[in-house]
Amino acid sequence: MDVMAATEYLARSTTLTSVGWIGYIIIGGIAGWIAGKIVKGGGSGIVLNIVIGVVGALIGGYLLSFFVDTAAGGFFFTLLTAVLGSVLLLWIVGLVRRA
Repeated sequence: MDVMAATEYLARSTTLTSVGWIGYIIIGGIAGWIAGKIVKGGGSGIVLNIVIGVVGALIGGYLLSFFVDTAAGGFFFTLLTAVLGSVLLLWIVGLVRRA
């Protein structure tokens, strides 16, 4: 892998968006709550919803960064990304708990 390809790969795999850290907390709470409604047995309580949502946003942002430019996303794109990542996170946790 040459230097340009490695630089492009690292630039695409960023989890940063135009939403600040307070936005991530708000979006995390909303995304965690929505993911808890989609996947039964999700988080209960605002703090756990925020944690699930923020971790889900990081997971979703990392995975989607290979397909789209996540850094250009605004509030609604970040919310969608956080919900998708949170649902994935809760689904994996549910699989681990059953095993």
